[in-house]
Parts: sequence; structure tokens; C-alpha cells
Amino acid sequence: MTEAAVAVLAAEASRRRLTVRQAAVVEQLLEAAADETRQQGYEGLTVRNVARRAGVAPATAYTYFASKDHLLAEVLWRRFQALPSPAAPAAAPAASHDAATSATDRVIAELRVLGLFMADDPILAAACTTALLGRGPEVRALRVLFGTALHERLADALGDAADEGVVRSLDLAYSGAMLWAGMGHIHFEDVPDALADAARLVLGGSP
Repeated sequence: MTEAAVAVLAAEASRRRLTVRQAAVVEQLLEAAADETRQQGYEGLTVRNVARRAGVAPATAYTYFASKDHLLAEVLWRRFQALPSPAAPAAAPAASHDAATSATDRVIAELRVLGLFMADDPILAAACTTALLGRGPEVRALRVLFGTALHERLADALGDAADEGVVRSLDLAYSGAMLWAGMGHIHFEDVPDALADAARLVLGGSP
């Protein structure tokens, strides 16, 4: 097992108070859920089939995930957490914003990263978007985590003087674009350009 994999499992164990072995089972289930979704789509996905693909009993799967929506929302959350930030690449320490770079440019760069993170996996992306709208308490909790992290990334891109109303408008633009893509109204690969246009309108090209 690689050092990166060990780090992921350790982080999962800490967040959900699992042993590293239990966290590894969770990781198997999430990978199986993604693979099963690519083959069966959202409608054909079941926790039982995911458990079979992961090589565990259905009861074991339900120990960690209450529903298929919970599984897929967690898949989306993990992908989101793994995103690099344009302002602070993984290979370098976080740095202060370049004064020569406008707020609009920084936000557009961030929105392109956010908009593309599921574009290479459209079937899974659409299923995860549907799942994130689920009603279960576990899904609601992940929705809060997702929304908070999104808000913080956009606020950071804007800088210390970020206006709360502007950040909220960008939150809504992103959420709406992903929902439209999940519903098939636009392609996921077109989301970044749509978001860039929205950012220019919201920010008015302001520095």
C-alpha cells in the first residue's frame, strides 16, 4: 500500500472514528460504487450490488452507508476533497494572491478546477449529483460539508475583502451549473465556460 493510500485511510479513520482496517473497507465500497454506477447508472445501483462487487456482505456495507445516495454523495465528497487549488498547488506551499491577478481571474481559475473535477466521468457525475440531493441525514451532512468547502474555496479566491453576497452568488452559480449538467441540460465539459461567464457577470470584471 502506498504512503498516499495510507494517508487517505488514516484521514477516513479519523473523520468517521474507524480503524484503519474499517476505513479500507469503506474505500473498497466507494470504489465499487463508482464502478457499479458507470455500468448500471444511478437507477440500476443498489447497495447490495456494490457490496457484492466489493467482496463484502450487504450487512457490512449497510454498517457504513445507509443508502446508495449516501454512497454516491461520499464518492463526490472524496473527489472534491482531492482537488488542488490554483492558488495553492499541492507541490508548493500556499502563497498570498498575486496583486497583478484580478479577483475575476482568480475566481475563474478556481471555477474551472471546480467545474472540471467530474467532467471526465459524466455518468458517475450525474449519479453523484442526483445522490447529493437525497433526503437522508447522512446525505444532508455531506451536503453541508460540500457547500461549506465550496464557499471557502471561492472566498479564498476572491481574497480577504470578499463580499459575502458575491460569494453566495458564485455558490449558487456553481450549484446551478452542476445541477443542470446532472439533469443533462448542458454537458459537464461545458460547465467551466458557463461558470466563467457567470463570474464575469457577478464580478463585473472588477480587479
